[in-house]
Amino acid sequence: MDAADLGELWDRVTGTQPEPERWLVLLAAGVALVAVAGPYGIWRLARNTITIAHEGGHGLVALLTGRSLQGIRLHSDTSGLTVSRGKPTGFGMVLTAAAGYTAPSLLGLGGAALLAAGRITALLWGAIALLLAMLVMIRNAYGVLSVLVTGAAFFLVSWLTEPDVQAAFAYVVVWFLLLGGVRPVIELQRKRRGGAARDSDADQLARLTRLPGLLWVLFFLVVSLTCLAIGAGWLVER
Repeated sequence: MDAADLGELWDRVTGTQPEPERWLVLLAAGVALVAVAGPYGIWRLARNTITIAHEGGHGLVALLTGRSLQGIRLHSDTSGLTVSRGKPTGFGMVLTAAAGYTAPSLLGLGGAALLAAGRITALLWGAIALLLAMLVMIRNAYGVLSVLVTGAAFFLVSWLTEPDVQAAFAYVVVWFLLLGGVRPVIELQRKRRGGAARDSDADQLARLTRLPGLLWVLFFLVVSLTCLAIGAGWLVER
């Protein structure tokens, strides 16, 4: 690939794309809603994307706060585990623990901002870059497969399909992150109520901060609903 090709690729990634029709934006929202609120089998399959974002959020914040990221595992039951090394208490640990349940919604909000600015290709390639960075830290075979399949989907859509297909895919992904960031928080509290999640992020935060775990669940819910409201406004208004 020569300099001209690289320049063309750079212009393609950083340029803006035409605004999709309103019906496509709303159809993408409907598809994402079915994936989140529809039959459990669909949600369980799609939830792997939320898990990738969740664990990626833990990992990124761990690095940003000076912790040593040891590895990330993604499991077939849609659970995950991020291991970092550093001070077991303090602000950095609190931020790392709080990053998981807020990450999908915050990523969805960032994606909505890019789509509102017409940067569909930048969103697709940005997602590929984040997945490649995360792949380096995956420590189990299922996790590697999940990240590779997800990254391949983004790459194939961005490289081989027409602009309308790219737009539809990008909007479904962003709507799914915004909507899908809410359901795991609700599921978390259901498990906590039944005593099945005593080592959840909320309960870890309760031990770190001496604030009730329920308060942290409410914090996760407020963040996810706020991101959904703002992001949906950006997507629909465009």
